[in-house]
Amino acid sequence: MSSLPLVFDAPRRGTPPRHLADLDPADRAAVATELGVPRFRLDQLARHWFGRLTDDLDSMSDLGGDVREKLRPLLPPLVTPLTEKACDGGATRKTLWRGHDGVLAESVLMRYPDRATVCISSQAGCGMACPFCATGQGGLQRNLSTAEIVDQVRRAAAQARDGVLDEPTRLSNVVFMGMGEPLANYKRVVAAVRRITEPAPDGLGISARGVTVSTVGLVPAIDRLREEGIPVTLAISLHCPDDELRDTLVPVNNRWKVSEVLDAGRRYATTTGRRVSIEYALIRDVNDQPWRADMLAKVLRQHIGTSRVHVNLIPLNPTPGSEWDASPKPVEEEFVRRVRAAGVACTVRDTRGQEIDAACGQLAASHPG
Repeated sequence: MSSLPLVFDAPRRGTPPRHLADLDPADRAAVATELGVPRFRLDQLARHWFGRLTDDLDSMSDLGGDVREKLRPLLPPLVTPLTEKACDGGATRKTLWRGHDGVLAESVLMRYPDRATVCISSQAGCGMACPFCATGQGGLQRNLSTAEIVDQVRRAAAQARDGVLDEPTRLSNVVFMGMGEPLANYKRVVAAVRRITEPAPDGLGISARGVTVSTVGLVPAIDRLREEGIPVTLAISLHCPDDELRDTLVPVNNRWKVSEVLDAGRRYATTTGRRVSIEYALIRDVNDQPWRADMLAKVLRQHIGTSRVHVNLIPLNPTPGSEWDASPKPVEEEFVRRVRAAGVACTVRDTRGQEIDAACGQLAASHPG
């Protein structure tokens, strides 16, 4: 089990330079004055970056050469792709990114029959110290900036449009389930969600209902998120229904217990009208017992209600050398059967990318530096 400490406040280092995607529409007016250009020039730049999904300033022919040079500081290089791996017949593509200061983060782009989804990172590393997670065991390097988060989505949208997933498609879903605890980087994540969901030239125009923000259970931040007025889906990484095991498996449980986290989920569902997703990584002989399936359904019925919750069962994607392994298929099927029999919706997540280290943190952990 993990012996790493919980880290809620990221080290203050490595902040990337200011980028267009860090600016909200109100900020643009002040920056236009600072750069000595008309405000509409920043809107033109934003239409290219958010609308046409390009960061090639020299290709923006509607901006004169002198204007482009004045605007160039707003498009500094943020991340560089180090490794890209594809599998599932080209339908899954994972990218390892390096920030300007050398930190590593990951994203995974996936095509399904009815949608294209990108799983993105909100931090370089993670401070939540969950022992079965490669990212959690690597520790927290720093928060990602708003622009670093949004740029993962912009690049994925461009790749999907350009057919990198074997055929051209539109990016429709964004999940904050990559490296990091999104609600521990609250301000930047919420700003990123606004850029992702607002229409161009203010954002990428992806429906808020296609965006999922996950958390291991930072209760005050969940309550804060429900007041933001953005109808994103909340995903709670619960992983076990009892405090005794969760105290060790998800160390933040030592601060906010299962009942407190689920009550916050109920408040979120009541305010937003959005069903809460309960993420449950099924781990062989750890949290996959039939009685825990029964307990899971019971606590969800008690604290959230069957109409407001859905269990997303995740077959564990083992990390090399780890003691943790996925539950056998019959155990998984019995777990699902018991949760459903209690009246709680439950599905098993489609397993993707095991052969390309697609579990969160695996690619960064395997990179030589």
